[in-house]
Amino acid sequence: MAPLPGAELVQTPLQLYRYLLRCCRQLPTKGIQGHYKHAVRQSFRVHSDEDNPERIQQIIKRAIEDADWILNKYKKQN
Repeated sequence: MAPLPGAELVQTPLQLYRYLLRCCRQLPTKGIQGHYKHAVRQSFRVHSDEDNPERIQQIIKRAIEDADWILNKYKKQN
C-alpha cells in the first residue's frame, strides 16, 4: 500500500503532524487509532526544538515510511 495521497507534499513539521493524524484515521479500531495519535503527539513534542533543516527532513522521511509500514501491517491483518 502506498502512503496516503499528499505524502510527497509534506515539507514542514506541522504538515507532517497533520498527515500522520490523517493516517491514524485509516487504522481499524478506535483503540489502535488512539494509541498511534498519542505516539504522534509525543514524538512531535520531543522533536519540537529541532532546528537543523537536514535533520527535520530526515525525521519527516522516516515518519512517513513508518506510517506506511504501520498501515500495511494493519491492512494485512484484516
